[in-house]
Amino acid sequence: MRATLCSRNPHKARELAELMPGWSFEILDTDDYPPEAGATYYENARAKAAFGRSRVPGWTVGEDSGLEVAALGGRPGVRSARYAPEGAPAIARLLAELEGREDRRARYVSELVALAPDGRELRGTGTLEGRIAAEPRGSGGFGYDPVFVPDGEGRTVAELGDAWKARSSHRARAAAALRDAVERAGAGS
Repeated sequence: MRATLCSRNPHKARELAELMPGWSFEILDTDDYPPEAGATYYENARAKAAFGRSRVPGWTVGEDSGLEVAALGGRPGVRSARYAPEGAPAIARLLAELEGREDRRARYVSELVALAPDGRELRGTGTLEGRIAAEPRGSGGFGYDPVFVPDGEGRTVAELGDAWKARSSHRARAAAALRDAVERAGAGS
């Protein structure tokens, strides 16, 4: 099955292609994406999929994800990609805000929304609970992976590697939920 991923992030396209066997993803290459103005991951993912649908036929998929940190009241949340000023490292800002705090609980959230050619909307949500490390470690992954330590692990997602991430990440869980939704709906054609 072919789908258009409504994102500028090639990392997400590669991850989804690996997480959803039988699907292939092309990135919607455009400079006029609308701003991510939704209050929830679902609203942002839905808006991306709908925007893609206005540009291309067939399946379109929107994704939004973020990091929610308990001690920061759930921030950066839906603003995770825009958490730091332009060009500034988001991880540095996050660690500075957590300096001296004992509560480092956090969770990753991913929301996928797929619009089928017949107009049906299907979605999958995934979360990954964990905590924020004191300093970045590892070279794998992207985003906040160098500081996110999943529950039950001693290493960051960046240290655990791509194989672990393909099985256990928030995006892997969202992709599995979306695959199940597509199968239940009989929309896989």
